[in-house]
Amino acid sequence: MGDLKIYNSLTRQKETFEPITPGYVGMYVCGPTVSGESHLGHARPYVTFDVVYRYLSHLGYKVRYVRNITDAGHFEEEGREAEDKISSKAVLEKLEPMELVQKYTNLFHWAMRQFNNIEPSIEPTATGHIVEQIEMIKKLLAEGYAYESNGSVYFDVKKYASKYDYGKLSGRKIEDLLETTRELEGQEEKRDAADFALWKAAPPQHIMRWQSPWGEGFPGWHIECSAMATKYLGKQFDIHGGGMDLQFPHHESEIAQSTICNHTAPVKYWMHNNMITINGRKMGKSYNNVIKLTELFSGNHPLLSQAFHPMVVRFFILQSQYRSTLDFSNEALQASEKGLKRLFDAYENMLKLKERVGELTDNAGDADLDAKVRRLVMELEGFINDDFNTAKVLANIFELVPIINGIKDKTVPFNALSVDTFNLLSAQLKLFLLDICGLQSVTEADNEKLKEVMNLLIEIRKEARSRKDFVTSDKIRNQLQSIGISLKDEKDGTMSWSI
Repeated sequence: MGDLKIYNSLTRQKETFEPITPGYVGMYVCGPTVSGESHLGHARPYVTFDVVYRYLSHLGYKVRYVRNITDAGHFEEEGREAEDKISSKAVLEKLEPMELVQKYTNLFHWAMRQFNNIEPSIEPTATGHIVEQIEMIKKLLAEGYAYESNGSVYFDVKKYASKYDYGKLSGRKIEDLLETTRELEGQEEKRDAADFALWKAAPPQHIMRWQSPWGEGFPGWHIECSAMATKYLGKQFDIHGGGMDLQFPHHESEIAQSTICNHTAPVKYWMHNNMITINGRKMGKSYNNVIKLTELFSGNHPLLSQAFHPMVVRFFILQSQYRSTLDFSNEALQASEKGLKRLFDAYENMLKLKERVGELTDNAGDADLDAKVRRLVMELEGFINDDFNTAKVLANIFELVPIINGIKDKTVPFNALSVDTFNLLSAQLKLFLLDICGLQSVTEADNEKLKEVMNLLIEIRKEARSRKDFVTSDKIRNQLQSIGISLKDEKDGTMSWSI
């Protein structure tokens, strides 16, 4: 059905995907800042790029998917008071910074598993790459595109813009940036208001600090991603992804730093998912409409009428093309809940019908219907190749639902489809629904969750037994027994369970 086409944010057009190294794809996606719990806004990019990862792997590429964890700094220049989110949140929660980071990293990983996202190939942390960031800053200083001021180091945007197209990705002009940059703390250290921090001198009260040639401090936000992307994907790689809100200043700054350090533009295809709104409004603390993922899954938020299963949320996200805005509302999620059930009921029906394929003759009983089904199925590849249009993929699958259900209910003859069409239908539905879109029936997803919970309980019981805490060990076994789950201790020390 043709080549994969990707909308490149840098050129503002769809381009045929051709990796830099044939057979291999390097993909970097900006990960979360783990200074707090993941919210609804985090759901969209990670589900979106999970589908990209799945599809590129299906096409046979060896994909190295790098998604970082920002666990230091996150120093912001535009529109907010300059702060280190991790340090300030650690003080609020009375935790060691790395204790806070671990807590929210664990929660993020848990949420990604609920969405059935495949883990990235590499998940580097900003704190684990301070050396690489310092080396990159040294290069920028040596090249003359950075300068030191009071123990901090800044990138010289005006000098860069005199030679390169600063603002090309975000569509911002350097003159506008100079006019709109706010007066923030530390601005007097800069040569120009548009310059951004590569390294910040740490004030005495700052908890997270590292030694550098410029004194004790912490990295700027943008340099972290440039350093980690270069280390694991090289000077130039295929895809860089993230939310549209990261285009400026984050991704624009990444391009500038990496271009100077590596003497080449870092990324071939820039991909950005659009924003999420809630009941038509942008998500933000001032609107009191930030919904954490734990609240979404439990229904424990004033804007939610009920709990929504992670698989329903994933399905809802994929019903829109990733570059379109997506508005969350109770009604939209409830419709997705019904839609997902309808889809998987039909899928289950098809699996049962497939067991009877041997009864079919080679000729279809209804040539027109057979041709329609083949067309709907064959179009799926074209839609996913058109900039990962999962919305059109799912729309076509919905058109197949009444045909499958009709055959099951005997309102459509069983021999309406040929053997070949039936086999094509079942294979492609599995491929697109389960393997590429990463969807599961809610029941199946819950079974996976139950396995996780049981593995955790078995681990706790093993630890209790090793400490000779038989009260806890017996309590776990007896409580599980009372709800119909049997634990069996094996001779080799392992445990198995059954319902």
